[in-house]
Amino acid sequence: MALDPTKHADWEIAEDAEKSMKKVYQLAEELGLTQDELIPHGHYVAKVDFAKVLDRLKDKPDAKYIDVTAITPTPLGEGKSTSSMGLIEGMGKRGLKVIGAIRQPSGGPTMNIKGSAAGGGLAQCVPLTPFSLGLTGDINAIMNAHNLGMVAMTSRMQHEFNYNDAQMAKRGLRRLDMDPRNVEMGWIIDFCAQSLRNIIIGLGGKMDGLMMQSKFGIAVSSEIMAILAVSTSLKDMRERMGKIVVAYSKAGDPVTTSDLDVAGAMTAWMVEALNPNLLQTIEGQPVFVHAGPFANIAIGQSSIVADRVALKLADYHVTESGFGADIGFEKFWNLKCRYSGLKPHCAVIVATIRALKCHGGGPRVVPGQPMDPAYKEENVGLVDKGCANLVHHINTVRKAGINPVVCINAFYTDTKDEIAVVKKHAEAAGARVAVSKHWEKGGDGALEFADAVVDACNDKTDFKFLYDLSMPLRDRIALICKEVYGGEGVEYSPEALAKAQKIEKDPVLSQLGTCMVKTHLSLSADPTIKGVPKGFKLFVRDILTYGGAGFVVPVAGAISLMPGTASDPAYRRIDVDVETGKVKGVF
Repeated sequence: MALDPTKHADWEIAEDAEKSMKKVYQLAEELGLTQDELIPHGHYVAKVDFAKVLDRLKDKPDAKYIDVTAITPTPLGEGKSTSSMGLIEGMGKRGLKVIGAIRQPSGGPTMNIKGSAAGGGLAQCVPLTPFSLGLTGDINAIMNAHNLGMVAMTSRMQHEFNYNDAQMAKRGLRRLDMDPRNVEMGWIIDFCAQSLRNIIIGLGGKMDGLMMQSKFGIAVSSEIMAILAVSTSLKDMRERMGKIVVAYSKAGDPVTTSDLDVAGAMTAWMVEALNPNLLQTIEGQPVFVHAGPFANIAIGQSSIVADRVALKLADYHVTESGFGADIGFEKFWNLKCRYSGLKPHCAVIVATIRALKCHGGGPRVVPGQPMDPAYKEENVGLVDKGCANLVHHINTVRKAGINPVVCINAFYTDTKDEIAVVKKHAEAAGARVAVSKHWEKGGDGALEFADAVVDACNDKTDFKFLYDLSMPLRDRIALICKEVYGGEGVEYSPEALAKAQKIEKDPVLSQLGTCMVKTHLSLSADPTIKGVPKGFKLFVRDILTYGGAGFVVPVAGAISLMPGTASDPAYRRIDVDVETGKVKGVF
């Protein structure tokens, strides 16, 4: 008998469920994996050799492909991972062969406010502790590969400063003449460490490096994390790794990891990480956990290889895109699907009564502080006003040629009248609607949700990208601003404008995709503006170049690639039982 989620914490529910988990060998057998395709990491987690699976099943038709996105969330999130797990569990209860794919959590949110994103209540991915604390080491591999690139760049700068051309040639090196004031990359660490956003390195003597301004980003913002998400093979990853732009020469030419002769060594760290990780839901359905880029500062998708493997092994595959449809689904639509060649059969938009009240003018939601009573008491008026945000996201998904399913991620405090208002607005916008109580009841509470998604997968879709890669960069940004965010125009800092003009003239860079960086808390770039803002202009302050991942990155608003740690972070409540070694308090 599962624990009651209204009385027990998520980690307690997960710990109890783990007593009856399937061993990974049973999961593999049920999936139809062969023994040499499974790479066990203990009894309950494994990697899967994706290349062997895809080669063996290359002639097998793909499963139905389902993406899960959401409305604009509150800072607490609105349950995309929980709803993804619930959908998988509900489909499992219907006897369907289904697999999920979600992102690996970053240590930053896990030890901060948001938690590990394993789901919640009776709709979780387990085992929770390995899932939350490093898993099989993929993020560690990304940090090592990324920081090795920085070691190569900074050491080369020092050598070029200390040696003349003849001394360089004697060492087999050519002068790259990198400009320390025009460096693209920084260092990475997998925590929310705001004190490392801006740093000075190279203090000391002649042999301690070149003194210069530098920076840290969170690991999931690394271009190598994006490369892990979009790579389709080891060969593809190796080629992408060599195209990473680390800095620019004093003449303004890009300097890549290939120029530094470090791309091969960086890829060596990533060979095992390219294989997706196999875990399971609380109810025993298989889930791939692979890649973990945020959607507000990165591409926000689990990996293409995980999707491709799942589509060969199951009849239905559920993947997840980060945050709201304005950023997570937009990047799934225009980046991930473009690079993978895959087309979705269905998209799910997750909504909660809590978030709709927030967008309807409800009290401010502050992470780490108790929720205002307004979010637990009936207020049909707030929900009614907030549904404009939901309708906006429905319209965004429909622009991709997909008719979405709205999942009302219901909680026991929601009332019938509040839910009825959401259903009225969603159905009027042309979407299917399902009320799901997976958080409280697991798969049994998600049957209506599962049925709606299966039904939607039989619809004829007309999937199409928002823009063609031949469209100039600034035109693309303006199109995304208008059609996805609802803004009326784009403004640029002088630096961003100069970069955009240069990219548009470059025959290679101009053909890369566009990966927007923007707050997830508003359709605009201002996180305090809720609902559906009108008349705003998007301010693009910088544009980054991710040549290896295959996109340019316009940065809108004040968002940082290194989040900060709050005053009451989760790590204050995480501990270890010294008698059993079990971790408690992870959520």
